[in-house]
Amino acid sequence: MMNIHNLSISFQGEYLFEDITFRLGNGDRVGLIGKNGAGKSTMLKILSKEIEPDTGEIASDKDLKIGFLKQDIDFILGRTVLEESYEAFTEIKALESKMNDINTQLAERTDYESEAYNQLMIDINDLQHQYEILGGYNYQGDTEKILQGLGFKREDFNKLTDTFSGGWRMRIELAKLLLQNNDILLLDEPTNHLDIESIIWLEHFLKQYTGAVAIVSHDKMFLDNVTNRTIEISLGRIYDYPKPYTKYLVLREELRTQQLASQKNQQKQIEQTEKLIEKFRAKASKATMAQSLIKKLDKIDRIEVDEDDNSVMTLNFPISVTPGKIIIEANSVSKSYGDNHVLQGVDLLVERNSKTAFVGQNGQGKSTLAKIIVGDLECDGDLKLGHNVQIGYFAQNQAEYLDGNKTVYDTMVDAANETNRSKVRDILGSFLFRGDEVDKYVRVLSGGERNRLALAKLMLQPFNVLVMDEPTNHLDIKSKNVLKDALNRFEGTLILVSHDRDFLQGLTKNVYEFKDHKIKEYLGDIDYYLEERKVENLREVEKRTVTKTEQPKEKKQHSYQEQKKLKSLNNKLSNIESKINQIEKEIKDDDVALETNYDATVADKTFFEQYEAKKQKLKDLMQDWEDVEFQLEALS
Repeated sequence: MMNIHNLSISFQGEYLFEDITFRLGNGDRVGLIGKNGAGKSTMLKILSKEIEPDTGEIASDKDLKIGFLKQDIDFILGRTVLEESYEAFTEIKALESKMNDINTQLAERTDYESEAYNQLMIDINDLQHQYEILGGYNYQGDTEKILQGLGFKREDFNKLTDTFSGGWRMRIELAKLLLQNNDILLLDEPTNHLDIESIIWLEHFLKQYTGAVAIVSHDKMFLDNVTNRTIEISLGRIYDYPKPYTKYLVLREELRTQQLASQKNQQKQIEQTEKLIEKFRAKASKATMAQSLIKKLDKIDRIEVDEDDNSVMTLNFPISVTPGKIIIEANSVSKSYGDNHVLQGVDLLVERNSKTAFVGQNGQGKSTLAKIIVGDLECDGDLKLGHNVQIGYFAQNQAEYLDGNKTVYDTMVDAANETNRSKVRDILGSFLFRGDEVDKYVRVLSGGERNRLALAKLMLQPFNVLVMDEPTNHLDIKSKNVLKDALNRFEGTLILVSHDRDFLQGLTKNVYEFKDHKIKEYLGDIDYYLEERKVENLREVEKRTVTKTEQPKEKKQHSYQEQKKLKSLNNKLSNIESKINQIEKEIKDDDVALETNYDATVADKTFFEQYEAKKQKLKDLMQDWEDVEFQLEALS
């Protein structure tokens, strides 16, 4: 299917990898592994023909179709989830356009007996035949099935992609790739933004996939469940074994052990031969024998042991000041987004030096509570931080806040203060940014390198409480282990949001499970929690409860004009909702001004006039919202 021969690529004069050769064939599900920055994402870009290698050849079938899921994607704004997903069917959409054109002509023309009219009938028949072969009568159903598999609900289908987070947009892009019937799928960290249900669904899909798949992932369980082959990029070379990740590690270690033993035996023979050569050189009668031994020594094929890249970052989280005994006290904390109630009446008490895990399904409020604790979100109820509490926060999408137009060094210097600016290079060095690497622009860093930089940036602020939301996303397995060791040594208070059992094991001492808008405490580590829940792993916990529901009513088929009106109404609804959010914020700011600085506020003679106008505007917007919702319901 695809042959890669003597592939090499370098950056700034240094080879990322050199003279690499391998083949991708039908049924190959390759786990592409290696350290952050080893060249995994670059390899996928070369295979997708997005970038050219310095040397080497890629031979493939002429009509080979390649789908590439990148870590960073761009969307054209203004499309609904369904409209964006339908972009996967370029040929079908082109045929639909031609068929609509011809059907319009057939409806408008009256020269039924003419040759031109007859030709239109032939053309529409041919197009309909092609349309059927390409799956034109099934693609809408297939799209909805895959979107639901990836976690979307039917009510999400007609929402604009602009209203979804980066993680959900990634799912739409993944859905498009899975719908395209590509011969090769290149997936760069596909599970980073998926909940456990969607990961299990994707695993099943990929196991049934008949083409070739190359996956970059640091999720060991996902690699073990999906792949049948592992290619590791290390120090510019590749190691290729027909085994999934965990079995590959065993084989690789066995091979290195054999190589070391063989090299040791060979070295003994070489040393004995060298001693004989030195001994015989001193005697004229043995000179010929010495020369013969020298030639024999030159011809020996020296056994090499596969090198292993053992360079890892150095990480320590120092304590700033000692806080009070109570770190966080929350009473009846609730948080809603419109009608979506995420947390309701949550009570929480976090004591000094405790290490706590937040676990549960996606969407149950783990990240929301973390954001409330660090002050990024407001909530109903009461949440207090204790005396001298200084929080360091690592958000799930922390790397997205980095400026791609800055260098690694400038990113750190701009975040530093007078006391620690001189330590920037030392900190970067401990996070494996050394020499010229500090002059790299953030935009060219891999996902793992960006996460390392975000961690390094965290070291510039004082803290005694650390809140981390999925910190292992994008990190290679060695970096995960270093981070885990550092968190074990951390003498402060830790709150950790994660679905990675391996990472949580032996790290946290108590667990809060998020479920049905509430939290439940388990006074033990992650293994104790799983034992109490009578499940083997977090995947079982995070699976959604399946309940019997009514069969969905058959979807109404809308005419072209109705579809246009639906799109227009959805756009109008999004616009109104945006205005409502803005004016509610303005009214809230006015309320705060009245409470905190009444005299200065009322001194502005136009204040109350504008205040009442805003309230009336909000009332009008709410009425508009109801009218549009009513029209949408009537159409649906």
